[in-house]
Formats: sequence, C-alpha cells, structure tokens
Amino acid sequence: MFKIMDGNEACSFVSYNFSEVAGIYPITPASPMAEFADKWANTGKKNFFGDTVKVVQMESEAGAVACVHGAIQNGTLATTYTASQGLLLMIPNMYKIAGELLPCVINVAARSLATHSLSILGDHQDVYACRATGFAMLASSSVQQVMDLTSVSYLSTLTGRVPFINFFDGFRTSHELQKIEVIDMEKVKQLLDMKALGEFRKRALSVNKVTRGVNENDDIYFQVSEAHNKYYDALPDIVNNYMTEINKITGRDYKPFNYYGDEDATKVIVAMGSVCETIKETIDIMRKNGEKVGLIEVHLYRPFSSKYLLNVLPKSVKNIAVLDRTKESGAHEPLYLDVCEVIKNAKLDIEVVGGRYGLSSKNTTPDQIKAVYDF
Repeated sequence: MFKIMDGNEACSFVSYNFSEVAGIYPITPASPMAEFADKWANTGKKNFFGDTVKVVQMESEAGAVACVHGAIQNGTLATTYTASQGLLLMIPNMYKIAGELLPCVINVAARSLATHSLSILGDHQDVYACRATGFAMLASSSVQQVMDLTSVSYLSTLTGRVPFINFFDGFRTSHELQKIEVIDMEKVKQLLDMKALGEFRKRALSVNKVTRGVNENDDIYFQVSEAHNKYYDALPDIVNNYMTEINKITGRDYKPFNYYGDEDATKVIVAMGSVCETIKETIDIMRKNGEKVGLIEVHLYRPFSSKYLLNVLPKSVKNIAVLDRTKESGAHEPLYLDVCEVIKNAKLDIEVVGGRYGLSSKNTTPDQIKAVYDF
C-alpha cells in the first residue's frame, strides 16, 4: 500500500505499535510525531499488544523523558519524541536509562542547537551531543527510510537492551511529503522478541526482587561500567539481523552502512541523513561522465562498527571525504574522527579529509557535492 506522508507521520505510524506509554512535550520540528500519537490514542487505535497507548504531556522535555524512564523501570514499553534543546534536557536521564540497560526509543527530528543564536532548522548538533550517553543511534535519510527503519530501533532495543535514538533530519525529512510504501506492520509484529519482552517485564522494579539506582564506590563502579561492553559489542549484529528481516518485508536493502556508486570507486563520501539523497543524484550524473565515485550512507551511527563499514568500502578507494552536519568548536567533527580511527586501525592507505555542511538547514546542492569529489 502506498500513501503520501511526511517523516514525522511515518515515524509515529511505526512507533505507536511498539509503545504502551508515550511521554511527550512539544518542540519544533518534532511536535507532529507526538500529535499523531495523541490523536490515535484518542480515537482508540490499538498497539501491537491490543491496548491504546497512554499519552502523557509533561511540563518539559525533562519531564517527558522522566515519564519514559519511570515507565520502563516498571516493565512498560515507553517512547518519546523531541529535538534540539529538548533532547539536551533529556541527557541526565539518558545516562541512567543506558546505564540500567533499559530498552526504549527516543525519536528525534534532528535540529540545530541554540549557540550564538536560536534556530528551529535542521542539522545534527543535537544527536551528536548525546553520543556519550550510551544510547545507540540509527539514522534515516528519507521518508521511506523512516518508515522502514524505525522498526529496527524498537526491535533492536528490546533484544539488545541498549536504548536507541532513532533520528532523521528536521524539516528536510520530518516535514517532507513523499509517496511511500507503507510497511506491513503485521509482518513486523512477527519479529518481536517475545522472550526478551518477557524478561524485560520480569526486571520491573520490585521491593523483593529488583533494585536499581544504588550508590557504588571505587571498588566496583569501574568493573560494572566495563561489564556493559558485551551489550554494545553484540548490538551491530542485532541491528543487521533486524535490517535483514525488514529487507525481506520491504524488498529493499538496508545495512548498518549502505554503499552507493561505482564498484571500483576511488573517491568516496561518508555521510548520514538527507544529504545522502543529494549525493546519490550527483553520483548518477558523475558516473555517466565516467567518474569512479561512491557514497557510504551511515545508518547505525552508534555503536560505530568498523566491521560493517569495512564490509562495504570498495578496495579501490584512495580518498575519503567525511561530511559532518555539525560544528564542534575546538575539535574535529565526530563522524570524521570515527572514520579516521577505522581506516588507521585497518592500516589502509587511504587519505581521509573532513568537511562541514548544512548547518541550520543551509542548502547543500549537487554542484557543492561535485566540488567535494573534485577536491
């Protein structure tokens, strides 16, 4: 079935099915996601478990994530929707949620942060600011990808016990109307890890059985922190497995990193988000002119998997340009540093350069992408 919708509706269409509670607070450009959930709850729409989602509007984004945190502590599947400063207000709880290995998804229409001025338009400053929280991060580049990949976040967090930020570009994807293929949610429902769901419910706070939020001193805090590593090491394979299952349903081809372009490319751009659509169109034109260029489109940004990146990197590549949609004053941008580490550890003879683009939704055009390849 095909339907015209934007990225916000596509995200809510999927997320509603996986949620029992939604803690919400409006913020541009993510507000419509919560509005859809609230509308469907008021009309009695049922989730995967035959219940109507309980939608609770709190007094701030900090309250919204606290509502989510409280629900998942009690073995209830919960979600929220936010962007920009709203996401930053959730960071203290995010550290706790990740540290307690509680499954949940925060859906983000990625947006600029207020620095020298406020902007309601899109870039990746907000999601990059959360990369130390322990949340996994999954990126979509188009409305169709939001429809297809949102399920991967919800399925993976339940199996892997690592919480997710499921994000896409504010306005450019969140408000872009596209005719897309609606995913068959009945088939997606069959992918739910019911054993993991049962175990999650058993871990609900209980006076007699389950305690969280204790104090630890130097004798144990370090060891417990390192004990989390196995969950993050396992997560890329879990995400890839669910992508493979979604591919069977949709007929499309999703991987943690997707390659597009010439199989013998010597020049490759690494990027994530809606700019990938522009890069693909530019590649199509350049390849017609005999140029060997390609794109590595990032979906699973955290944990950053060298295995899955190297799996799709053509052996012919001599130059990589990494495009980050953020500015980190006094430091190199994060995606660039991640790619540099992978190339260095793999001992590959590839020159890697970094670039910055699209802050506050500043247009990135095909001629600018061509200029990156030319450079």
